[in-house]
Amino acid sequence: MSPTPPKDRRAVLNFEGKRYSLNEMPDELKRLVRGLQTAESQLKHAQDQLRVVAVGRQVLASQLKRKLIDVTPCED
Repeated sequence: MSPTPPKDRRAVLNFEGKRYSLNEMPDELKRLVRGLQTAESQLKHAQDQLRVVAVGRQVLASQLKRKLIDVTPCED
Protein backbone atom coordinates (compact mmCIF):
# COMPACT_ATOMS: atom_id res chain seq x y z
CA MET A 1 0.00 0.00 0.00
CA SER A 2 1.45 3.36 -0.98
CA PRO A 3 1.49 6.23 1.49
CA THR A 4 -1.08 8.97 1.16
CA PRO A 5 0.44 12.17 -0.24
CA PRO A 6 0.35 15.22 2.01
CA LYS A 7 -2.84 17.25 1.68
CA ASP A 8 -0.97 20.48 0.96
CA ARG A 9 0.69 19.01 -2.10
CA ARG A 10 -0.62 20.74 -5.22
CA ALA A 11 -1.40 18.92 -8.44
CA VAL A 12 0.33 20.78 -11.24
CA LEU A 13 0.03 20.42 -15.00
CA ASN A 14 3.17 21.16 -17.02
CA PHE A 15 2.04 22.03 -20.54
CA GLU A 16 4.04 23.74 -23.26
CA GLY A 17 6.55 25.18 -20.83
CA LYS A 18 3.97 26.55 -18.39
CA ARG A 19 2.67 25.27 -15.07
CA TYR A 20 -1.02 25.23 -14.15
CA SER A 21 -2.72 24.32 -10.88
CA LEU A 22 -5.09 21.43 -11.55
CA ASN A 23 -7.00 22.18 -8.36
CA GLU A 24 -7.93 25.61 -9.69
CA MET A 25 -9.03 24.44 -13.15
CA PRO A 26 -12.68 24.19 -14.17
CA ASP A 27 -14.04 20.66 -14.47
CA GLU A 28 -14.09 20.87 -18.28
CA LEU A 29 -10.33 21.45 -18.35
CA LYS A 30 -9.75 18.66 -15.84
CA ARG A 31 -11.66 16.30 -18.16
CA LEU A 32 -9.47 17.40 -21.08
CA VAL A 33 -6.33 16.73 -19.02
CA ARG A 34 -7.61 13.26 -18.05
CA GLY A 35 -8.45 12.58 -21.70
CA LEU A 36 -4.95 13.60 -22.75
CA GLN A 37 -3.42 11.40 -20.03
CA THR A 38 -5.53 8.47 -21.25
CA ALA A 39 -4.48 9.06 -24.86
CA GLU A 40 -0.80 9.21 -23.82
CA SER A 41 -1.17 5.99 -21.86
CA GLN A 42 -2.86 4.19 -24.76
CA LEU A 43 -0.22 5.45 -27.18
CA LYS A 44 2.57 4.10 -24.95
CA HIS A 45 0.77 0.77 -24.70
CA ALA A 46 0.37 0.56 -28.49
CA GLN A 47 4.06 1.40 -28.99
CA ASP A 48 5.02 -1.33 -26.52
CA GLN A 49 2.81 -3.82 -28.38
CA LEU A 50 4.39 -2.81 -31.68
CA ARG A 51 7.86 -3.47 -30.27
CA VAL A 52 6.78 -6.92 -29.07
CA VAL A 53 5.32 -7.77 -32.49
CA ALA A 54 8.49 -6.52 -34.23
CA VAL A 55 10.68 -8.74 -32.03
CA GLY A 56 8.41 -11.71 -32.73
CA ARG A 57 8.65 -11.02 -36.46
CA GLN A 58 12.45 -10.93 -36.25
CA VAL A 59 12.50 -14.27 -34.42
CA LEU A 60 10.20 -15.86 -37.01
CA ALA A 61 12.30 -14.52 -39.90
CA SER A 62 15.45 -15.85 -38.24
CA GLN A 63 13.89 -19.28 -37.79
CA LEU A 64 12.70 -19.32 -41.41
CA LYS A 65 16.15 -18.35 -42.68
CA ARG A 66 17.75 -21.12 -40.62
CA LYS A 67 15.26 -23.73 -41.87
CA LEU A 68 15.58 -22.68 -45.54
CA ILE A 69 19.31 -23.46 -45.60
CA ASP A 70 18.56 -27.07 -46.60
CA VAL A 71 15.87 -26.17 -49.15
CA THR A 72 16.77 -25.65 -52.78
CA PRO A 73 15.38 -22.38 -54.13
CA CYS A 74 13.26 -22.35 -57.28
CA GLU A 75 15.01 -21.41 -60.48
CA ASP A 76 13.35 -18.71 -62.56
